[in-house]
Amino acid sequence: MKNKKWAALWVICGIFFFQGLMAQDWQTNFDTAKDMAQKNSNNIVLVFQGSDWCAPCIKLDREIWSSKEFQDLAKDHFVMLKADFPRKKSNKLPEEQEARNKSLAAKYNPNGYFPYVVVLDPTGNVLGQAGYEKASPKAYFNKLNSF
Repeated sequence: MKNKKWAALWVICGIFFFQGLMAQDWQTNFDTAKDMAQKNSNNIVLVFQGSDWCAPCIKLDREIWSSKEFQDLAKDHFVMLKADFPRKKSNKLPEEQEARNKSLAAKYNPNGYFPYVVVLDPTGNVLGQAGYEKASPKAYFNKLNSF
């Protein structure tokens, strides 16, 4: 009986470990993202989203960002940077993060589009923009990579 409990515990730990490995590595600080991009010669994919209210944002996350296919393709090509603008009090971001996101929006998304995806070079220059599209993860990756 004890061996079965330990085996079940190890399986559960393994599942959480591998889910953590598969998760998209999102940055929330622009300076950190730029440093990483410059170090690895990657472009930055800056995503403006409303994670708890914007239906197309949620679909983009579910269909593209959370897919293993996109994550595998993007991991050696992009630094992923998220600027989230949740509305529910329970999802409120720390004031410092809100200020960083508003600063990014003022520079890269002054019209307030959601979702809005901006591909930047490692120094922060805009290479291209996109929004929600019904596309496969590979097609969406190819679009972002073409900028």
